Amino acid sequence: QGQLVESGGGSVQPGGSLRLSCAASGFTLDSYAVGWFRQAPGKDYEGVSCISSSGDITYYADSVKGRFTISRDNAANTVYLEINSLKPEDTAVYYCTADINHNMFLATKKGGYRQLGWRGQGTLVTVSS
Repeated sequence: QGQLVESGGGSVQPGGSLRLSCAASGFTLDSYAVGWFRQAPGKDYEGVSCISSSGDITYYADSVKGRFTISRDNAANTVYLEINSLKPEDTAVYYCTADINHNMFLATKKGGYRQLGWRGQGTLVTVSS
């Protein structure tokens, strides 16, 4: 039975950086697009970024463009999200998801977290001074 496990969250000051990891077990990620969503307290899920199964196409929400970088290492069955220049409004639980390319890009752009096939348990990122 496959699962996604996120790690790398923590508490940082504004302007800081973190590297989130999403490791798959029980299935291979290279057949799937992978996306990161986040949920801030009292808010709905927000699609942050996603990467195609081949790794050649990426998407970033306007709120994170230029600060976040998504990458994947299919040999390690892991996807990463580098988050830089963190702001207090980036505080949220970050979730890793996986699905076929079409579903992932549509959900990340339009808001469809709950429709995605694979979803992790999340890792908390807190940005405060």
